[in-house]
Amino acid sequence: MKKIAMIPARYAATRFPAKLMQLLGTKTVIRHTYDNTVATGLFDEVWVVTDSEIIFNEIASNGGKAVMSRQQHESGSDRIAEAVADIETDIVVNVQGDEPFVKKEPLQKLLQVFEGETGEKVQVASLMQVLKEPQFIADPNYVKVAVDKNMNSLFFSRSIIPYPRNNEAVITYYEHIGVYAFRKEALMGFTTWPMTPLEAAEKIECLRYLENGIPLKMVVTEYMGVEIDTPEDLERAARLLK
Repeated sequence: MKKIAMIPARYAATRFPAKLMQLLGTKTVIRHTYDNTVATGLFDEVWVVTDSEIIFNEIASNGGKAVMSRQQHESGSDRIAEAVADIETDIVVNVQGDEPFVKKEPLQKLLQVFEGETGEKVQVASLMQVLKEPQFIADPNYVKVAVDKNMNSLFFSRSIIPYPRNNEAVITYYEHIGVYAFRKEALMGFTTWPMTPLEAAEKIECLRYLENGIPLKMVVTEYMGVEIDTPEDLERAARLLK
């Protein structure tokens, strides 16, 4: 089973422009993400897919693989689908460019859900981690996910889900980590659907799958580090790096 990792890397991020080119220690955020993904040894190929010559040159000039895409895409998955259309592969893993602390174990667990008889039914999988701090549970920058007893996604939201109407109920909150694994045909199918109403409202791309009747198999992982969405996140990441 051939597995490739694609890292969508848009330069003009809405909340934190040029965040992928910010220095984190001695390397840019995007180079940390690329180098750590390669270092897992899990993939036959690793590519950065970008609309920016600046990011393209940052990867290519340091010996990495990068490919240019169109500037206008509705989501990172749409962007990597353009790049992967002519690549022969079974599984495509979408590693977000702003996840500089990528580790082997979570990605390995993600790939394992496609194995065996039960794995044959899985079309899309993604990662989540337990979210404990109240300020992060309430923060719309932290996407929450609710799952069923078989760890299939029920809904993703920037709001608090489930809402704690009963304060005595014991609830585990999960943060969705924007790392996806797709069967190639599921990824290519994603791009044929228009953006869906819930996806447009929440700005969460995986809701397009749910609205088209395809659940995501969710995998619990340990702490992944910091996703760089704001300057404050970059400061937290710098402290972690030390």
